[in-house]
Amino acid sequence: MASTTWTTTGVFTGPGGVRTAEAGTLTGELAVRTTWESQQAHVAVQYVGDTEWHPLAGSPVPCPAPEVGRTVHQGAVDAVRAGGAVPFTLPPAARGAYGTPTQAGG
Repeated sequence: MASTTWTTTGVFTGPGGVRTAEAGTLTGELAVRTTWESQQAHVAVQYVGDTEWHPLAGSPVPCPAPEVGRTVHQGAVDAVRAGGAVPFTLPPAARGAYGTPTQAGG
């Protein structure tokens, strides 16, 4: 099955930054990328101009269809802007959509 990817650049982190699984907390201007593949959405961030992507803590999340992946991506962008350095969870708009479980897996 093919994958689908969404990327948003120029996203500034809110207070406290964003928590990643591998690089700790990142702050400042980031790019956010969500890749939908095999019924999961993988969300990662990178500093603008950098080449290394860092998975968000809590990623991947269950995502049965690419249409839901777009909603997950927007939720990730919103979460980065909100800050707080907490693990990413499935956005409310995606919960229950197309049979998506209400609890995110990791």
